[in-house]
Amino acid sequence: MTIAILSVNHNKAPIDIREKVVFAPDKLTEFIQNLNAQKNILSNVILSTCNRSEVYINTAENDVENIEKTLIDWFAKIHNLEQKNLNEFLDFLVEEEAIKHIFSVASGLDSLVLGEPQILGQLKEAYQTSKNINGLDKDLEYLFQQSFRVAKTIRTNTKIGANSVSVAYCSVKLAEKIFSDLSQQNALLIGAGEMIELCAKHLQDKNIKKIIIANRTTEKAQLIANKYKNSEVIILNELSNKSHQADIIISSTASPIPIIGKGLIEKNLKKRKNKPIFILDIAVPRDVESEVGDLSNTYLYTIDDLTQIVEQNTKSRQQEKEQAVEMVNLETQKFLSQVDSLFSEELIKKYRQYANEIRDKTLKNAIKDIDNGKDINEVLKKTVEQLTNRLIHHPSKVLREKHYDENFQKIAKTLLIQ
Repeated sequence: MTIAILSVNHNKAPIDIREKVVFAPDKLTEFIQNLNAQKNILSNVILSTCNRSEVYINTAENDVENIEKTLIDWFAKIHNLEQKNLNEFLDFLVEEEAIKHIFSVASGLDSLVLGEPQILGQLKEAYQTSKNINGLDKDLEYLFQQSFRVAKTIRTNTKIGANSVSVAYCSVKLAEKIFSDLSQQNALLIGAGEMIELCAKHLQDKNIKKIIIANRTTEKAQLIANKYKNSEVIILNELSNKSHQADIIISSTASPIPIIGKGLIEKNLKKRKNKPIFILDIAVPRDVESEVGDLSNTYLYTIDDLTQIVEQNTKSRQQEKEQAVEMVNLETQKFLSQVDSLFSEELIKKYRQYANEIRDKTLKNAIKDIDNGKDINEVLKKTVEQLTNRLIHHPSKVLREKHYDENFQKIAKTLLIQ
């Protein structure tokens, strides 16, 4: 097996690139099946969040350059992009580096907000989506199960997750830089996912005056609103009539097109007599047209603008991060050793099966010869010779073919009985 990952993430790619490579949730099954249909691809998992779009594969291909070309060609084609426009934002990782990466992602070490716990749930969801449609093989499934174990081990044995902050927490902290007293402000939350629910919690902790939750349907939004006082639920079609009430707007949906346009905010500013509006768009693709940021008294931010708050969090956790990185490195080596051991056990099992088949066939022929009255000593001599020749035929052939390979020579010498 060869494990490989292709990634576009927040470390290299700005939001205007990341939003172009999002895997639409309603087409994820189709994408997984499409990728598995590519030559030599054995299984895959696709992770798509606001900060990363990543493809994890197990492939029968051993040539790294071929693997990279296959993945990049497929990735660019799926998103209708030219490869030359993607190259500088792509990370291609294989084997040890790929394993180290997935362990780091699962543990929150590669997140925008260091140690945030949401990514583990997102990774588990991506894994389950592939598993539900038989998109996984046992090797990739084992890798993901180990990544979940590693994440748990790191969170248990370090303080990387202690008093952890999230994108939602950072969002509210950013809002406080515009409005120092949130208890006098109204907030509009657009969407009804985990991120919006976390935002609602942090806003409530800051004694926000009122929360309006807007969603395509009201059912999920109402479940969130029921947990917090002074909350109201509206559908997206009501934004034109209600959004002017909001001093703070935080949007996080999976919409492929913007929900809030410049025209809507211009109308809101007039109704508000130019009272400032703070807008944080943490969706990828973006929910708010970028032109909104050109308006006076409008403070538009995207997820990439949370950098300063994130850096403060990272500095305070640097020692924990270093410890966690060491654990990831150790767990990566442990995993590689386990895979080598499993491979050896499987190889031994197959060779034993192969030897048993030869034994049974040779024994059957010997019994037949004895039953036909042939001399038992001659039969035994013939049987031993046949058994020896058949058992060493294939290994001898491989030894001749691989005589130039130094690594193979070392392994072969250790197998010779002195």
